[in-house]
Amino acid sequence: MKAYEEYLSPSHRKAFADWRGGYSNPFRDLQDDGRSRNWDGDRRNGDLDAEGIAAEIIFPNTVPPFFPTGALITYPATNRADYELRLEGIRTHNRWLADFCAAHPERRCGLPQVFLNDLDDTIADLELAAVNGHSSFMLPAIPPDSGMPGLYDPIYDRVWSVCRDLDLTITQHGGSGNPNYGDAPAATLMFLLEVPFFAHRNLSHLIMSGVFDRFPELRYVMTEQGVSWVIEDLRRMDGYHIQMSSGRVGELGFPAELILANKPSDYFAQNVWIGASFPSPSEAEAMRSVGIDRMMWGSDYPHNESTFPYNRLHLRRSFSEWDEADLRKIFAETASKVYRIDLDALAPLAERIGPSVTEVATALDEIPKDALSPAFTRS
Repeated sequence: MKAYEEYLSPSHRKAFADWRGGYSNPFRDLQDDGRSRNWDGDRRNGDLDAEGIAAEIIFPNTVPPFFPTGALITYPATNRADYELRLEGIRTHNRWLADFCAAHPERRCGLPQVFLNDLDDTIADLELAAVNGHSSFMLPAIPPDSGMPGLYDPIYDRVWSVCRDLDLTITQHGGSGNPNYGDAPAATLMFLLEVPFFAHRNLSHLIMSGVFDRFPELRYVMTEQGVSWVIEDLRRMDGYHIQMSSGRVGELGFPAELILANKPSDYFAQNVWIGASFPSPSEAEAMRSVGIDRMMWGSDYPHNESTFPYNRLHLRRSFSEWDEADLRKIFAETASKVYRIDLDALAPLAERIGPSVTEVATALDEIPKDALSPAFTRS
């Protein structure tokens, strides 16, 4: 948090000191010596070199100023005063992020954050992201009890239009969009059980409301949400599309403008990619089923559930039987297109640190006892 001070607007520094004095950090991977991996560039590069990772998409993993306890990603504010403070918080983070990425622009693709409370602010922040050389940003999910329109509302067409015009990839992380569960004893458990649903539903919101029909140039990436769920969700959406095209869905009728010109799965193949974090062998197989050209692999460094420091062993466990051409797509080629990463600039580094084809093709015969990532604990 200390490093954020120099990036704050001077008018907010006293409020920052007050907020910092009362903040309680609940994140285990931001409490010990490992937390410096989020801002110590030399340490981070050294870790990634050892893991065979030449470039990365950098998600928010430090607490922005003025955020409430337990929040890393933008969550709608309930009043204007809170919104103004949290907006300054993410803008502070975004200023720091621009400098952090500029130190190694070929290796770091940062994701600045935006709010959706005030779309004039949203668009200003997207325009600044493009000026700062970013190719993507973090789109917040909208909780159903936030009082804000869902992503299916055409009010956001202003945002999609700007994303198209600025050539910005839309990235959405899992773990957000849940309602407030209150303080009942089972509240945290309910959050844990339902958090996948509230992340996944954004796919149907954007596809079925026609966002990708109106804006076919958009690139939308869903990350750290698994893969296999996509198969059933697309099957269900395609089924409803068939019924709607016939004129009815059960007892419900829909106006003609809600009937998409193409199948929902076609829009997925046109506009959507999945960032598959620490995939287990079964999730790796689901990646094939959904479509290799829609997939990008991720380690989730430096989180506790990431494949770090056993990334090379993870690749051998989940991908040893894959074709080299498919691996090149999910490890590098697709991400280079979606996030405008220069593979030629990375080639010398990748040649030096990257795992070889032979290494990945060597099946893992024993899982380290202290490897606790889902990549190792699930089949």
